[in-house]
Amino acid sequence: MKGYRILFFTQENRTIHGDTVAQWILQRARKLGAAGGTMTAGGEGFGHSGKIHSAGFFEMADRPMTVSVVTDEPTCEALMAAIAEENIDVFYCRSQVEFGRLGADQS
Repeated sequence: MKGYRILFFTQENRTIHGDTVAQWILQRARKLGAAGGTMTAGGEGFGHSGKIHSAGFFEMADRPMTVSVVTDEPTCEALMAAIAEENIDVFYCRSQVEFGRLGADQS
């Protein structure tokens, strides 16, 4: 199947409606029917400001988070529209991909 892989980059201390931005994106992608998604905590990173974000002892809330979502085009567009509607400030990369399953019971 053809579709998109979208990577969202944020920090653990950023929240919306009581969830972290990363959790909100992952949950919304699931509700919209994305093929799959993964949230990953990073050890260290930097963003547009150049500030280092890390999972250091005193800065755990500032830990970088990445959400990777794979989905078809209509679900990708619906997810991007939902993020825009909530006015969430998040950096993303979107790439066209082919995705599917191999060797597993497809039930």
